[in-house]
Amino acid sequence: MTRTFVILVVCIILPSGVWAPPAMAAAFDTATAASVWATALSYIAPRSLQPLTIPQMTIWGLNGLAALDPDLNTTLQDQQIRLYGPDQLLLAVPAPPADDAAAWGKAAAQIARAAYDASPTLQQAGTQALISSFFDELFNHFDPYSRYEPPLQAAQDQLMITGLAGTGVALGAQHGNVVVAGVAADSPAESAGLAPGTVVLRIDGRAVYPGEVARLNNEMNGILGTSAALTVIDPADPTAPTQVTLKRALIPQQTVFPEPAPLPGVLALKISAFDRGTSDQFSSALGGAMSSETPPTGLLLDLRGNRGGVLAQAVLVADSLLPGGPIAEAAGRDSDADQNFAAEGSDITGGIPIAVLVDGQTASAAEILSAALADDRRAVVIGSETLGKGLVQTITTLPDGGELFVTWSRVLAPRGWPLQTLGVMPQICTSLGQSALATQLTALAGGNNLMAPMLAQARAVRAPAPVDDVLQIRDACPADIGGNLDVAAASFIFVHPAAYRAALLSK
Repeated sequence: MTRTFVILVVCIILPSGVWAPPAMAAAFDTATAASVWATALSYIAPRSLQPLTIPQMTIWGLNGLAALDPDLNTTLQDQQIRLYGPDQLLLAVPAPPADDAAAWGKAAAQIARAAYDASPTLQQAGTQALISSFFDELFNHFDPYSRYEPPLQAAQDQLMITGLAGTGVALGAQHGNVVVAGVAADSPAESAGLAPGTVVLRIDGRAVYPGEVARLNNEMNGILGTSAALTVIDPADPTAPTQVTLKRALIPQQTVFPEPAPLPGVLALKISAFDRGTSDQFSSALGGAMSSETPPTGLLLDLRGNRGGVLAQAVLVADSLLPGGPIAEAAGRDSDADQNFAAEGSDITGGIPIAVLVDGQTASAAEILSAALADDRRAVVIGSETLGKGLVQTITTLPDGGELFVTWSRVLAPRGWPLQTLGVMPQICTSLGQSALATQLTALAGGNNLMAPMLAQARAVRAPAPVDDVLQIRDACPADIGGNLDVAAASFIFVHPAAYRAALLSK
């Protein structure tokens, strides 16, 4: 039998902390909460990596009310959703059919409305805080990457994806000068006719120096519509400095940067993230170098600190370096989550040696690229164990303008091992210190890879793997922040071809 409970509000003066709603509290937006939660529950149920019921997810979410007001508690009992306050039942709502996401969203909003009416704390927080708290508690039961972003944050993130306000010029250091190292397509820099190799003398009237290139690149971004004035020397006419004014516009974020070459003949490129345009920037930088009069004989790819980003961009970069073979596999409960990525045989380097630098902050799409190049014996990965983020999220926009990120697939490397938690084991480990690295390099020069047993163990792991086993494997090359030893190891294998061959994974 359904019982109806009436809440009587008595207007008396109460001590601080005792429930009594403010007289002018804004009303809870029941309709918006119901629509947002119903849409989310309907979206998550068939896609989450682990099977979850709509009732269970709803109760988890409603217990987020307690994060705002600990006196609240929601349970599912006797086919009723029950909301409890201090020593009393505040509301009981009949539990809808288990597969009716819309009804569960509406019921959740009814419970939240009753809690809101009874709690000054919730009224002070407001509707959006309750909606967010629902998802915070819900996703506490998921992996670390499933989440809800409120409307304002979602809009800001979308702006970041769409493009930053910038000039489109990437600066580098060459022969003691600051030079234009790259120009983004469809950017103010391209429209102004700037070309790689142009020497930059001043920016906004101030002299610039090679040692401040990183800061200067950051300052190229700014408020939309503002300008940066560059005093430059055209290589074709070095006697006539000119001033070029670049008006900042929305352009794809620059994520590929040239780095100082560790050796003559080696091209060093850093990929800071995988965003829209990363693969085009990478292909442009690499293709330009390969078509020069003296093309590089080796490629140093720096992925240290790269937290990942758009999976498709990492796949495209891998495709540009692989002569063929698998890149990665994604598998989940929803058939739409299953994907197989393979290279189409377009290695634009012609097979030159590649060293990839990684560290404990290398994650997600950057790990996928590293694993593909290592597993397919196309590159030697150098550094420490990576973060171990091998889950893929699907994204949808909710009725309030917020965005929902739901993990729906697990990424497997070409040889079948999972990236999640395990991370990428490098073929040359630098996190054990200089002495251990020297021993490894000496062995490699003699054709022996001391990391081979640990690499074989890591590549043999299959999901799901016991956490203790994974941690034991990772301890062989502990995650660390990258440093000079990484570049030193890369230089060694570029100079010693036998060491490079020995460092590649066995077939």
